[in-house]
Amino acid sequence: MSVRTDTVVVSLTGEMQAGPLERFMLVLRQALERAGATPGSNGDDANFVLNAVDRASPKPFRRKSRGTFVAAVHDRESMPGDIEESLKLEYPMLVRALANIVLCYVPGTGAYFTTMERGHYLVPEDGDLDGLADRVVERLMPLATSRLVIDNEFRTDLEPELWDGDEVTEELFEAGRRLGSLDLLPSPFPIEELLSERELRHVKRLYSIGGLSYGNLSMRKDENRFWMSASGVDKAAMHEPSRDVLLVTGYEPDEAKMVLSVAPEVEPRRVSVDAIEHWMIYRNHPRVGAILHVHAWVEGVPATDVNYPCGTAELARAVSDIIDAAPDPSRAIVGLRNHGITATGDSLLEIIDRITPNLLRQVPMT
Repeated sequence: MSVRTDTVVVSLTGEMQAGPLERFMLVLRQALERAGATPGSNGDDANFVLNAVDRASPKPFRRKSRGTFVAAVHDRESMPGDIEESLKLEYPMLVRALANIVLCYVPGTGAYFTTMERGHYLVPEDGDLDGLADRVVERLMPLATSRLVIDNEFRTDLEPELWDGDEVTEELFEAGRRLGSLDLLPSPFPIEELLSERELRHVKRLYSIGGLSYGNLSMRKDENRFWMSASGVDKAAMHEPSRDVLLVTGYEPDEAKMVLSVAPEVEPRRVSVDAIEHWMIYRNHPRVGAILHVHAWVEGVPATDVNYPCGTAELARAVSDIIDAAPDPSRAIVGLRNHGITATGDSLLEIIDRITPNLLRQVPMT
């Protein structure tokens, strides 16, 4: 079944056995209709897919376009009360189903969301299955309609004097080591152990990543350019310019891609998916010298309302807007809902020194 809204085409796919999952998918379909969705012709043009999967052997939905947002949906009889224990159950489902997000329906309890960024939270049922479906759809639609900016254009025009880096890249390397020593780089889930070689290639192509490693950091080079950590790189072991850190020089909004200057004879990694967010902040605030993102929390900071996926223009704008409103945008801290924080400062080491005393390792999930 497919439904169309003004901005998204939604398909329900997968195999469902009669029972709680079938009922949950049915009320999700009805909630989409209440939200203004109408039937589409077929699922081929879908850019939002609800894929019912079996948790023992989840069958991925094979996208025809990387822009298709896929929510894998399954059910369990119960979920551990400890968030880390339940996350350990659900995150492998997300990876094995090759999904952008996982919804786990627990009858009588509600729907658990699990995101690629390790966000994991419950939308409660409260005795009202239809109401639950409405609340789930309300949370899903902004994510499904967000626009990824994760493509890269590499230009081998980096100045020779920067081929071996500069004082900025040296600070990036030192900041990465500092984050590692402070245990602020949580270990990613071992996706290589969860996926076949073919599935792993698909995930890396789908998300334009070299691996899953949480957090990123950047530092301004000059008025229009900044150095930034690569996607998936071990931040505590960065050492090679144009591979571990890259010089971001431009943004092509019509093609949704970042432009990078790299040295010849180097096979570059892709830049962090959050490059668009950093680009917006640097462009709007010339006094910002560095930006740090970690999966931790600081109490009392302003936060985004929607847990948009990393690498989307919507998340970038949401964070940038909060920094715009800060008393001092050059020394701001923004909470990313169910995700972590982004902080601005004069330099990376200054940011680390300033925020470390107040950091909480556990990100609150709401």
